[in-house]
Amino acid sequence: MARLTFSSDGRRVKGAVRKEPGASGRSPDEVVRGMKEEAKKPPGEDYRERSLRIHGLVCAHCGRVFEEANRHLLTVHHRDGNHHNNPPDGSNWENLCVYCHENAHSREVLGAYLGGAAGRDRDRPVVSGEGNGGFGLLAEKLQKAMKDKRK
Repeated sequence: MARLTFSSDGRRVKGAVRKEPGASGRSPDEVVRGMKEEAKKPPGEDYRERSLRIHGLVCAHCGRVFEEANRHLLTVHHRDGNHHNNPPDGSNWENLCVYCHENAHSREVLGAYLGGAAGRDRDRPVVSGEGNGGFGLLAEKLQKAMKDKRK
């Protein structure tokens, strides 16, 4: 960092350039490369590669077969939903294409929605003439969501 000094009449005088303590003096590209190296997972933690090796390049839901050129479209789904549960035998994993993986998570969200608090209200009309400006359950859900968001 440059050190600036000023003369008695207020003009800026060139100062010596000195490095901050701990500054590496490396270029931004070198810093980014170093950060990427540090961020790499230890060999035992790359469960995606292990799952692809165990289960093959096939979507477990739709059966689509993948090749090296498009293997990036194949993802690993944790059956129990716990991303930290990575047994070495792959029993908690299934390889799903990005479309089936999205579908699986959408179904889980919808199932939780219909089976949870909303499941008790299935027989109530979403829009009705009673209370909440005629919007009934829909207005109640919106009000609850807004309260939850403020917390």
